[in-house]
Amino acid sequence: MRAIQITEFGGPEKLSLAELPEPVAGDELVVIDVDAAGVNFADIHQIADTYLAPQRLPLVPGLEVVGRRRTDGARVVALTASGGYAETAVAHPSTVFELPDDVDDAQALALVIQGTTAWHLLRTSTRMQQGDSVVVHAAAGGVGSLAVQLASHWGAGRVIATASSDEKRELAVDLGADVAVDVSACESADDVRQLLLDAGGGAPVDVVLEMTGGKVFDGSLAALAPFGRLATYGAASGTAPRPVQPQELMGGSRTVAGFWLVDASRLPGGLGAAMDELLSLTASGRLRPVLGGRYALEDAPRAHEDLATRRTTGKLVLDVRPALAGGSR
Repeated sequence: MRAIQITEFGGPEKLSLAELPEPVAGDELVVIDVDAAGVNFADIHQIADTYLAPQRLPLVPGLEVVGRRRTDGARVVALTASGGYAETAVAHPSTVFELPDDVDDAQALALVIQGTTAWHLLRTSTRMQQGDSVVVHAAAGGVGSLAVQLASHWGAGRVIATASSDEKRELAVDLGADVAVDVSACESADDVRQLLLDAGGGAPVDVVLEMTGGKVFDGSLAALAPFGRLATYGAASGTAPRPVQPQELMGGSRTVAGFWLVDASRLPGGLGAAMDELLSLTASGRLRPVLGGRYALEDAPRAHEDLATRRTTGKLVLDVRPALAGGSR
């Protein structure tokens, strides 16, 4: 089978096309003939060996695929432990979901990791309530673009999006944000705090979804209202926030939560409830996953570069089958 493999850890330059044997699947795993694979920040961490779970070489990266279940030909989307950038992948039955005809491949790939992350950040980690003000950082990205829509759909009082370009901020507003601002221009955590307060009409905010780290985390925490909740699920800036002291959280009764999708998948019912709602919303047109670009399988290095340098919006897809592949389009 054709696959993208790495034999040493590093950046996009370590990704190369290879001919490999199909993965061996035990009786407990589902074999999927892959049509397309999704690209995520987690994949970048996989190939650099900075992911939360340790990686082993040689490695076929990729955590989500869409294709046909080999046993019955059903069209499915699946979360995989690795191995998604290949013509054949295996997944546990609990992370394989049949797809309705009204949801296309790219939409499905946007939902299985990024959609369920957005769903659990709002539902499980921050327990967003109707009327809450919600800040979504990186609002034009895969998780952020869906979180903006879900927060609006579930009755947020005000959705504040942050994004680094006019085009991305316009997209966030089009998706349902009440206001979109640029935190990348802020020089300090206090600047971030003030920008968020101004965007909230002068009031502190109830919920923050944060994946940047550094001053953005620090300023977002400072902008929380009493009983406000911040969920962190990444550190794209590569800069750590300052240490959080418990006494700081007591004043204001604020909450900081970490989030990793693997933990959500281990909850009773796994990702089933999230996927059921996300697929239903997408099939009915009430949720609009944003396609950020399609790449041929052999162009995986370019997809990683584009994602890492924030040149993209929404979901990036690798077309795995040669008949589908044609580069970015």
